[in-house]
Amino acid sequence: MTTFVDRVELHVAAGNGGHGCASVHREKFKPLGGPDGGNGGRGGDVTLVVDQSVTTLLDYHHSPHRKATNGQPGAGDNRSGKDGQDLILPVPDGTVVMDKDGNVLADMVGHGTTYVAGEGGRGGLGNAALASARRKAPGFALLGEPGKGGDIVLELKTVADVALVGYPSAGKSSLISVLSAAKPKIADYPFTTLVPNLGVVTAGSTVYTIADVPGLIPGASQGRGLGLEFLRHVERCSVLVHVLDTATLESDRDPLTDLDVIEEELAQYGGLGDRPRVVVLNKIDIPDGKELAEMIRPDLEARGYRVYEVSAVAHIGLKELSFALAEVVSKARAAKPKEESTRVVIRPKAVDDAGFTITEEDGVYRVRGEKPERWVRQTDFSNDEAVGYLADRLSRLGVEDKLMKAGARAGDAVAIGPEENAVVFDWEPTMMAGAEMLGRRGEDHRLEAPRPAATRRKDREAQRDDSQREYDEFDPF
Repeated sequence: MTTFVDRVELHVAAGNGGHGCASVHREKFKPLGGPDGGNGGRGGDVTLVVDQSVTTLLDYHHSPHRKATNGQPGAGDNRSGKDGQDLILPVPDGTVVMDKDGNVLADMVGHGTTYVAGEGGRGGLGNAALASARRKAPGFALLGEPGKGGDIVLELKTVADVALVGYPSAGKSSLISVLSAAKPKIADYPFTTLVPNLGVVTAGSTVYTIADVPGLIPGASQGRGLGLEFLRHVERCSVLVHVLDTATLESDRDPLTDLDVIEEELAQYGGLGDRPRVVVLNKIDIPDGKELAEMIRPDLEARGYRVYEVSAVAHIGLKELSFALAEVVSKARAAKPKEESTRVVIRPKAVDDAGFTITEEDGVYRVRGEKPERWVRQTDFSNDEAVGYLADRLSRLGVEDKLMKAGARAGDAVAIGPEENAVVFDWEPTMMAGAEMLGRRGEDHRLEAPRPAATRRKDREAQRDDSQREYDEFDPF
């Protein structure tokens, strides 16, 4: 049964905002009670939070679909809807958040680090909040916005100071078990370690973490064995320790060749060339292993490696190795640049920035911008007064003026919103509504005017259909 998962695809969905309420206060002897519709509640966010007690992404492997709760709709008597509850998803330290194309969205390192993976939709305003001196009793309310979400990829990269790398059965698990309190599975067959093991080592005043990475073999960087799956856990480690088996029973292997093969795989994976290396010659409690270690040690030192002869079984040379690793880790920590506190940068928009753009694409004028698109999502198009209110907002924003400057004429198609779900309408330049233009609640007289552009388009389509019909009747074949 799978107990360790370090890469999952997560489907998150934030909560939708609640709809506003269109209501009129009714009370005996108060016929003009006025609007009292409450606002809708905000949808819940989906937030990832680093939790030190979480070490795997197993929960999300079994349950990849996560959704926050929706905001409640508003009600009469000025009662606002309840906000949706935020969904908090704990993730291990060292989790990288990416989109499906592999672009990094967040690198979550450090306890308490947060990332909002899905932002809840804002609630719609009720008609009480929309009332004004000109529109005293609105017969409509704004809709709640849908919550944001999508598919993200979570990839865990172990955060440790030291990584033990080497061939299967080189003694990495035995070494981490005697250097720390970790209790990995140990057996006399290859690929005993199927998941990275993490241990904490105390050497004098220095405390550091050490990771046992599953065994590497030739071709690991291309996916052979377990290497490609777990090489990512080496990326964050400051020091690499080559654990070489000096008592291997395989006739075609020797410690120097093993070292060259592992170094080649690390080079193929990339990004690890600047990490300091330490070589550990393990299993010197065996006579042949001790003899081979003494034979190859000068060659390793000539290459510039710091070499230590140890036996994890007989507990030989462990104290010297532990303090040596503490020294290397301390130097690596001191060489790291100091992290500066996050600076809050405020970038105000330019004075002449209207917040939207207009481009012509295949005869359609497309309006793109945060405000226009949000206003369209909040509009109830089954209510004429709500549509008129949208037209007033767009006009005040300057959309009509920019359409005129862009060369749009009455009857041209204008689209607002994303291409796959845009709202398209025939543009008719209008004056903003005055009180005399408003009808009963839910109505807007401007929408009763004829639409000559739509009529012309329908006439052209009818003429094409008649021509095609005449051609089909004339064609003898």
